[in-house]
Amino acid sequence: MGKLYADIIIDISHEALDRVFSYKVPFSLREEIQIGQQVAVPFGRGNHERKGFVVGFSDKTDYEEDKVKEIIRIEPGGVTAESRMLNLAYWIREHYGSTMIQALRTVLPVQEKMNRKSSRWIELKIDPVHGPALLEEYFGRHYTAKARLLAALLDQNRISWDQASHQLKISKSTVDAMVREDVIRVVTEYYYRNPNQEMISREAPVPLNQEQQDLIDEFRQDLMREEHKVYLLHGVTGSGKTEVYLAAIEEVIKRGEQAIVLIPEIALTYQTVQRFTKRFGDRVSILNSRLSKGEKYDQWLRAKQGDVDVIIGPRSALFVPFPNLGLIVIDEEHESSYKSEQTPKYHARETAIQKASMEGASVILGSATPSVESYKNALEGRYCLWELTKRAQNAVLPRVYIEDLREELKAGNRSIFSRKLRQLMEDRLAKGEQMMLFLNRRGYAGFVSCRSCGHVMECPHCDVSMTYHREGMLKCHYCGYELPMPKTCPECGSPYIGTFGLGTQKVESAIYKEFPQARVLRMDMDTTRKKHSYEEILKAFSKGEADILVGTQMIVKGHDYANVTLVGILAADLSLHANDYRAGERTFQLLTQAAGRAGRGDKGGEVVIQTYSPEHYSIVAAAKQDYKEFYQQEIGYRSLMKYPPVWQMLVIFFSGRQEEEVRDLSQKAADILKRMEFLVIGPGEASLARMKDQYRRVIYIKDADYQNLIRAKDEIERWLEQQDEKRNILVNFDFNPMNSY
Repeated sequence: MGKLYADIIIDISHEALDRVFSYKVPFSLREEIQIGQQVAVPFGRGNHERKGFVVGFSDKTDYEEDKVKEIIRIEPGGVTAESRMLNLAYWIREHYGSTMIQALRTVLPVQEKMNRKSSRWIELKIDPVHGPALLEEYFGRHYTAKARLLAALLDQNRISWDQASHQLKISKSTVDAMVREDVIRVVTEYYYRNPNQEMISREAPVPLNQEQQDLIDEFRQDLMREEHKVYLLHGVTGSGKTEVYLAAIEEVIKRGEQAIVLIPEIALTYQTVQRFTKRFGDRVSILNSRLSKGEKYDQWLRAKQGDVDVIIGPRSALFVPFPNLGLIVIDEEHESSYKSEQTPKYHARETAIQKASMEGASVILGSATPSVESYKNALEGRYCLWELTKRAQNAVLPRVYIEDLREELKAGNRSIFSRKLRQLMEDRLAKGEQMMLFLNRRGYAGFVSCRSCGHVMECPHCDVSMTYHREGMLKCHYCGYELPMPKTCPECGSPYIGTFGLGTQKVESAIYKEFPQARVLRMDMDTTRKKHSYEEILKAFSKGEADILVGTQMIVKGHDYANVTLVGILAADLSLHANDYRAGERTFQLLTQAAGRAGRGDKGGEVVIQTYSPEHYSIVAAAKQDYKEFYQQEIGYRSLMKYPPVWQMLVIFFSGRQEEEVRDLSQKAADILKRMEFLVIGPGEASLARMKDQYRRVIYIKDADYQNLIRAKDEIERWLEQQDEKRNILVNFDFNPMNSY
């Protein structure tokens, strides 16, 4: 039998120990040792006994054999929630590229212990029948403070410390004296900070329709067989995906397990929490960036102790340490906010699937517009495909109009609103119905287009739009190709060529100018800075306090208002021509989601899409709410251009203060990768070549196999360890990036 070595992380709170240590596994422990277990090991020159966590195994070591120490014992207690989290951190570090400390900070985000919230009470300890005699004694000896406190306790038996201090004017020394006399006792009661203060009465479950019930029956059967799968729930907008989530969570709660529900935007929390609280009461809690440190700590503690069944929040909620996790739900799984922009640049979807695999849990990915990656995985059998094809309560999909802004310009209409949209807005205001105006600014990066013919300046090598830079040049951020900004359109000769410029405030002003009687709410980064501003705006709109809600993508995700019968999409092209190979996918998703907000109640809905590219397949498919048509076109484009998910992509990002150092290091790294026979693009300047006096360069690597890209990452990491100049240069890795660099 060969030798076995364990990779062990020691003292995860010590930042200097950002590495894995190799220890021999004695023969006596081979049968029982496993990843995630806590072990005792000799450490340092004095061989002091320290605790460590096992994160991997190997049959060889990089150290000299006679210097490798042996594990002392396995600590009792098995694989704890913390050890599972540590194991997940190690997987993130290997899979996405970061230091171990960065990965640990990601999965153990609540490092700072907060003081528990508590209330103090004073209770009578003696038998009340002896109280009057003692009270008379206090009065006789002129112990007036003791007499006041005793009289209050004989009346109420228990009073708060605040009441004793402020109302009865009792000092701490008086309380301490009566405690020593065994007359009273002081009780401290701890309680959790609860970010979900609103009391919502429980409601019975909504009866499922046949499509929904069939899926839950299948899910129940899988649980009974202990088959934990990844399910992709593809349902048209308004088809009742949330009811499926609720029913599935109920199944795991019956088994004594807990559920994590990830949502993409803080703006979704208010409505989502309401629906879950109506179903599961106070066993639901939330986590998001707007909570105080104390509130976050308490929710983490409640989850760890099993005091809640459901945690709802953005991607960081994935790491709550539930003792018996049964299900992870990722709503709107296609959303780019599930990809971290900080190192490690992990994707919550992939990480959730890994976490579920480690803990024996199931995963449900839900969306009306699944990511191309997830749909491809479902078609190829890696995920189980669930489909909801009808809207709940027999509601019909809205009627969609595509308005060509080139024709509006020819007709002399220079307004933000097309003639069709203006006509429908007048109609809704007259009927007292509500509308949403969505400004599609996602991915806007200064693309250049012609307002007369709709032509967009694109890179001839990469089939993505070029980006305008201040020095008057157009650049491609994938290959570095550039050309001067044209003065007239190269397609039609029109002088109406330039970058787009439209904001929510400009839209709001235009509404008041054309519809002075309208009541408008605006929802963007400026109006949602305060802690509860999201909820306040959405509550006001749901109560009918405004006719029109204007906003960016935060208004189109999952909100459900029965009186909204019109959605106007003001600038579909802002995301369609972003400098990003996912631009078509993001446009289709946003337009479909926005269109899905209309006509969700008894009244029918209408949608107006305003665009300079009415013939583009993503806009045509979104108008028809036809995901399959879009997918066939998009996967063909990705295959042709060798983009994810058909091929895999890795970006290596370099930044530093010395331009020559950054240029040299990135070029040497590219040369190594080319010798490894990867398809390498670059190095080239990032979209912002210099920011805060940091010079920035990127390398793109493509390969059909994700594991090969991990191998490339590992090789560059090993090489960087030996480079002196890299100390002044930041190097980051990003697999299948969600945004261009």
